[in-house]
Amino acid sequence: MQAYATALLFAIPGFVLLILIEAIYDKWKDKKTVKAMDTISSLSSGMTNTIKDSLGLAVALISYPFFLERMAVIQIGESWQLYAIAFVAMDFASYWSHRLNHSVNIFWNQHAIHHSSEEFNLPCALRQTISNLVTFGAIFLIPAAILGIPSKVIGIIAPLHLFLQFWYHTRHIGKLGILEYIIVTPSQHRVHHAINPIYLDKNLSAIFCIWDRVFGTFQEELDDVPPVYGITRPMATWNPFKINFMHVWLLMKDAWRASSWWDKLRIWFMPLGWRPEDVKEKYPVFKIEDVYNYEKYDSKASKALVNWSWMHLVVANLLLYFMLYQVSQGVEINIPVYGTLIFVSIYGYTALMDRDKYAVWVESIRGFFGFGWILFRGDWFGLNDIFFPATVAVACYFAASALGALYFHRKEIAQKEELGQVLVSNH
Repeated sequence: MQAYATALLFAIPGFVLLILIEAIYDKWKDKKTVKAMDTISSLSSGMTNTIKDSLGLAVALISYPFFLERMAVIQIGESWQLYAIAFVAMDFASYWSHRLNHSVNIFWNQHAIHHSSEEFNLPCALRQTISNLVTFGAIFLIPAAILGIPSKVIGIIAPLHLFLQFWYHTRHIGKLGILEYIIVTPSQHRVHHAINPIYLDKNLSAIFCIWDRVFGTFQEELDDVPPVYGITRPMATWNPFKINFMHVWLLMKDAWRASSWWDKLRIWFMPLGWRPEDVKEKYPVFKIEDVYNYEKYDSKASKALVNWSWMHLVVANLLLYFMLYQVSQGVEINIPVYGTLIFVSIYGYTALMDRDKYAVWVESIRGFFGFGWILFRGDWFGLNDIFFPATVAVACYFAASALGALYFHRKEIAQKEELGQVLVSNH
């Protein structure tokens, strides 16, 4: 955990810098590919994934050391070749894990959030799951286990392999010539995130595009078919917690409603999107049919609420960064309490972004709890030892967030309810 926290201390500023560069360039070119609420939702999703990993909530069904101990046939000495082979083995495993996520109903749930943005930009790269509470990816690392690649090498390669997938989530880089035949490029990954029928479930590779070309899942970006981004059954929310579990909730409802026991069982492992015929008829779910003629999700938030949401995002990031710093320094802090507070904070302000009427309760309870924690303990998880005024600032933030939620509940959510009543009466 300490090494993981240290790696993120360096990675996060790098991600933020690249996102700012893209946003400035996007503004300069007037491309409008980076939008406020979508960006806040994406970055908030990235934070939830980091906190989940910090809390150790995921459990491996079968771990890589289990396979390594039983399957290792050869041993490769410590060398650059060992790390190169490990990297290729990791990339091979990533392709098949990714392909499974795009092929089977239950596995799509842990990947849907990454595709949920209706934009395509660097922030959406950080839309990572918190719903993979039981992991199975080690099974695809069996080739690495047979080659005897040590667990510590896999542990070093894994975050590097993940971070290298960040840069190609952009619309501002065109095709890259001969590199299109070697590595995954922005052009190829734009295809992967598109919902155009010709692009669906294509370009599943992570780093080397050879896997798509060999296994028949490659599709070039076509000049006459501009990609449209998102998922065919839109989530229509900025809240990453809802996005993470919306698909599995639909599966649970469909399994409950299905009249056939066989359908109740097989729905989980059927091809992605499959639903029992009787359920599909009685309980239709909106699906985009014409990708060029549908309205993207927009919660119609005021400028004030957008700015308020930015403030929450910045503070939540600072609190997360402080947690990672304390862990990297070996300081003992109550990570479950700390992580839960940030979790609830993200849920609260993203629900407020949706103008959800329950957001005020989440934000108020979280604000009063955070303020009370500092009031009764006199500190914010060791922040006093570094800079006492910062503790006061955190206390003020929690108090202000509760009051702000009440304000926006009255102004924003009340307006949404009034608008809904007008539409109903007009109809």
